[in-house]
Amino acid sequence: MRVAMFGYQTWGHRTLRALIDAGHDVALVVTHPQSDHAYERIWADSVADLAASNGIRVLLRDRPDDAELLADLAAADLDLIVANNWRTWLPPQIFDLPRHGTLNIHDSLLPAYAGFSPIIWALLNDEPEVGVTAHMMDAELDAGDIVLQRAVAVGPTDTATDLFHRTVDLIAPITAEAIELIETGFTPVPQDRSKASFFHKRAKRDSRIDWTQSPYDIERLVRAQSNPYPNAFTHHRGEELRVVKASVSTGHYGGTPGRIFIREGDGVVIVAGPDARRGTSPGLVIERVRTADGAELAAADYFKTMGGYLD
Repeated sequence: MRVAMFGYQTWGHRTLRALIDAGHDVALVVTHPQSDHAYERIWADSVADLAASNGIRVLLRDRPDDAELLADLAAADLDLIVANNWRTWLPPQIFDLPRHGTLNIHDSLLPAYAGFSPIIWALLNDEPEVGVTAHMMDAELDAGDIVLQRAVAVGPTDTATDLFHRTVDLIAPITAEAIELIETGFTPVPQDRSKASFFHKRAKRDSRIDWTQSPYDIERLVRAQSNPYPNAFTHHRGEELRVVKASVSTGHYGGTPGRIFIREGDGVVIVAGPDARRGTSPGLVIERVRTADGAELAAADYFKTMGGYLD
């Protein structure tokens, strides 16, 4: 097929690689300029560099709404546009332009977790699986008819980093298989919009620990904000403290949420939970931390004495 590709970061890079390896005629690649946003400096394999190294023309755009881009796409006589991790809405004059429309690759099991950072949000919500969906693009973001889906299970200790690697490895096969289905005239399946959910981009405040939450929720936040993502954080003695590794305590501990209480195993228990005062629930065992100056320490080495609070 003669295709154009809209994409960004490692997700877009893997998609373009799949198109090249499958022998498709990639006429044009559209990608975003490099960003300083914390989440966009992670998994940042360059789509532009891959395209250039394969002799494919590259256009850099923040938004796809200029006359030059529209003219270039029209002139390319496309069978299909393939998109992955394109960060803005594509208008109908683009997604309806190719003979077969536009195929979007999204890293969630749509209709759930449309939008941004789906793996992190799914892990926070204790979902049993995550995955990748290939769907046809329409006027509503991530809402088009589904061509193909693949899922991977979420284990009890999996981090967002673990799940990223498992789902990103699905991109090449799901892209190739979806295009093959489109070529055969396959009819995509409409999404059940009653099950749809849409999530915003994550910002720093989304990673701040709320000690009144369940220790299970906080432990998942720590796993969801695993390296190289910006770690979950709290404050100790007025300084930001990032929690790199944590677990739910085996013992039950009572008191005020955020209290630095007692050693358990190789870590330090922080009282947590909406009913912490009752002493009927576990706390959070912090195992490793990163200080404001970037030093990573075992929690037992950082918390030299018990007492005081995290907030």
